[in-house]
Amino acid sequence: MEDLSLHILDVAENSLAAKATRVVIRLEEDTQANTLRLTIEDNGQGMDKETLKKAVDPFFTTKQTRRVGLGLSLLAQAAHETGGQFFIESKPGWGTKVVAIFKTDHWDLKPLGDIGQTMLTLILGHPEVEIVFILRRDDKESIFSTEEVKSKLNGLPLNSPRAIPLIMNHINKVMNL
Repeated sequence: MEDLSLHILDVAENSLAAKATRVVIRLEEDTQANTLRLTIEDNGQGMDKETLKKAVDPFFTTKQTRRVGLGLSLLAQAAHETGGQFFIESKPGWGTKVVAIFKTDHWDLKPLGDIGQTMLTLILGHPEVEIVFILRRDDKESIFSTEEVKSKLNGLPLNSPRAIPLIMNHINKVMNL
């Protein structure tokens, strides 16, 4: 994966495959510490201890359609390549939390990519799921929530063509923190 937005899409899709009804994606940049923390939390079915131990093994997957699961292992590798860290917390019935910390002053840091299009893809593909995107740079924070957008659509579905400009407008406001 060439940029962080593709990692976000992959992990969020894992959350949705685990029957999450709420996915929170948080990007926190600390310019003093030169770190970027990516956190993706869901309320999906979660993983038991055995599955959790294997989750970053590229030759392990719970999906029936393929025999490898590269997403989490590639995200962990991307974080470690910058001198950062990677963690996963999960429990059955609780959900999963994935945290990748990147050192922003390292030459191996991948570009952020098109977060707006990633968010739009998730929202249009899963309009029934509450998706929250939080961007924090030092002491400034901006939040996007599908629930907030839904309240302004007067019953129009999130995946309606007329809703797309409103969604993108809200995402762009968040990205221009």
